[in-house]
Amino acid sequence: MLDPQGLYEFVPGGAEAVDEAVGETGPVLLYHLEGYIDAGDTGEQITEQLLDRLDNQLVARFDADRLVDYRARRPLMLFERDHWSGYEAPEIALYLVRDTTETPFLLLTGFEPDVEWERFAAAVLQVVERLGVRLAINFHGIPMGVPHTRPVGLTPHGNRVDLMPGHRSWFDEAQVPGSAESLIELRLAEAGRDVLGVAAHVPHYLSRSPYPDAALAVLEAITAATGLVLPDVAHALRAEAHTVRGEIDRQVAEGDAELVSVVQGLESQYDAVAGSMTRENLIAEPIDLPSADDLAAEFERFLADREDDGN
Repeated sequence: MLDPQGLYEFVPGGAEAVDEAVGETGPVLLYHLEGYIDAGDTGEQITEQLLDRLDNQLVARFDADRLVDYRARRPLMLFERDHWSGYEAPEIALYLVRDTTETPFLLLTGFEPDVEWERFAAAVLQVVERLGVRLAINFHGIPMGVPHTRPVGLTPHGNRVDLMPGHRSWFDEAQVPGSAESLIELRLAEAGRDVLGVAAHVPHYLSRSPYPDAALAVLEAITAATGLVLPDVAHALRAEAHTVRGEIDRQVAEGDAELVSVVQGLESQYDAVAGSMTRENLIAEPIDLPSADDLAAEFERFLADREDDGN
């Protein structure tokens, strides 16, 4: 493997700014990379709100020109009349952010690399060690057979799941497609670094649209685990969640009988699981419900019909 240090560079004074800000305690690192499963745009909403609402400064850049496959995810360019005038270059960047109490933490965000995952994970480990990161946390949403009318569930993973007491995994083992984000977690844990992952359970019929309830639940778990104070971000997500929840309820109420019965069936299944401590997972006693694809297609047809009606 080529030297991982060739994949990133600190901006002038970037590492020193972190050293000065955090002292000897070491910062928390939050990281989310766009490209893997992120049902409800859970991780994307959090990273956007953090950068929009909190003071931050760029610390380091990763070599996106080497890591991103432009033909798979073509960057946008702006054309004006007779010439090209702009180019939105993809970015993988590390920021120093301060919460409401001026407590510093790090945020790694941007595109998930398409290539050189091992080298990228090794580069992140180098950055973690150089900046003395004491805890790394990644987060995203996963689609699950749960109703939007119940609290958002969370699944913790990593070697610091003790930071999220009261939450448990819904299954013992599963083989799923990998991600750079997950590989970073694995390699950090193997290196003896503290790492926590937080996966929000997003209703599968809403997984393709922003679901602020999931982002809010993850944010609250992060603040509880780290002590970071993020009221402005939480308030923004809570307000958006209220608006989206009302629209979802209205759409379901105005939907056809099959759609309503599906949501009611998920409610019954959720309540049965929540009320039984001996149940091991959500599919231990299957209920005859449409698949996630069937439900998503039904919801899309419903929304398309509303657009055709001029609503």
